[in-house]
Amino acid sequence: MPAAIDKPKLERGLSLWQATAINMIDMVGIGPFVTMSLIVSLMHGPASIFAWLLGAALAYCDGMVWAEMGARWPEAGGSYVFLRKLFGEHKGGKLMSFLFIWQTTLQAPLVIASGAIGFANYFSFLVPVTDIQKKMVSGGLVLLLIALLYRNIRSIGRISVVLWIITGGTIIWLILSGIPHFNVAQAFDLHTDSFSGSSLLYVALGQASLKSVYSYLGYYNVCHLGAEIKDPAKNIPKSILISITGIAIFYLGMETIILGVLPADVVAKSDFVASIFFEHIYNHAVAQVATLLILVIALSSLFSAMLGYSRIPYAAAVNGDFFKVFAKVHPKYHFPHVSLLAVGGVGFIFSLLFKLGDVITAILTMRILVQFVSQAVGIIAWNYKHKGEPRPYKMPLFPIPAILSIIVWLFIYSCIRWEYILGSLGIIALGVIVYFVRKQYTTPESATTS
Repeated sequence: MPAAIDKPKLERGLSLWQATAINMIDMVGIGPFVTMSLIVSLMHGPASIFAWLLGAALAYCDGMVWAEMGARWPEAGGSYVFLRKLFGEHKGGKLMSFLFIWQTTLQAPLVIASGAIGFANYFSFLVPVTDIQKKMVSGGLVLLLIALLYRNIRSIGRISVVLWIITGGTIIWLILSGIPHFNVAQAFDLHTDSFSGSSLLYVALGQASLKSVYSYLGYYNVCHLGAEIKDPAKNIPKSILISITGIAIFYLGMETIILGVLPADVVAKSDFVASIFFEHIYNHAVAQVATLLILVIALSSLFSAMLGYSRIPYAAAVNGDFFKVFAKVHPKYHFPHVSLLAVGGVGFIFSLLFKLGDVITAILTMRILVQFVSQAVGIIAWNYKHKGEPRPYKMPLFPIPAILSIIVWLFIYSCIRWEYILGSLGIIALGVIVYFVRKQYTTPESATTS
């Protein structure tokens, strides 16, 4: 009799430093380079540092929530798995995990599209391009990333480390270049008296923090890859906290240095803040080199984001909650190739259709309630309900970080424009309807073959 052939499975091939590199390149990307001018404009100058500090504090608090879940349930899919476990496999968890998959079908391609659009916009500093040509650049970038990710996880880990060296080196170069030209008084002119009332300051800080949080996103990417991390109970929490610490230092240093060299009104009006910074200190040729490096950083972030998001439909399909074809694993390279092609393909389409500012706001608005707030509430309730169960990672001062995370997420949500809030609530409501209709007409047997 011929020997049975095992189905290909995901491989635990990522070390701590490779996982950390994947997290950190996801966090940086084009985000801080395109949001800095928006944040400075909203906060009327160097007071923008408060938005970056609030973003860092939220990342730490929420990162501890993710660390608890990732260490306890190191599987592919991240929030899909966590929500199901936290709210009950056969109770509310099925609805919550479905709502996460429901929004991810839109949100994941939007994240990819936002990075690709930002890449195309920054590319225009090097070569003047029309709007149609920008679409060609953003779409071409997504296709390139699909090709780069079409390989085994060990190769991806090595590529990620190289991309992180370029990312970290570029930011360090920026900070060190500005030190000889740094104006302390200019950088720390933190007045807020230009706001006519405290309510306007509240809204401005909320909207600015929305942009800074977008730049911090990605500290949890390692959780999507839980089934591919070596020694996940230790390495997932470590990679999350190391990532947040490193990126917070970089962002705060970069923000302070740039505002200590360039006037705040110049920063607020510039679409190419970092490039103008290097041009001011050196010359146009050096600014072009720096812009090329920033584009590599943008590519790196999308590389990491697409990698993580491709595991979410795969995890749902394996569990029978999504189309069965997404559960396929490449027979040679052992990665979910169908899921990667689908996520990348929709991201390609979205990169041709949307504008950057709308995409950034839509991404976070959709995710705050179903993903971030629900997970923080869920981890508090779960730990009190299962006091005797082991916790591979225990957040310090539990449950304070989770409570603070909930408060800050809801503060940011309250400052988002009403049309985006209504849109997010509409998507959630439609998802609930689809879930119960699907439940009504789907038997357990057909769910696993859908």
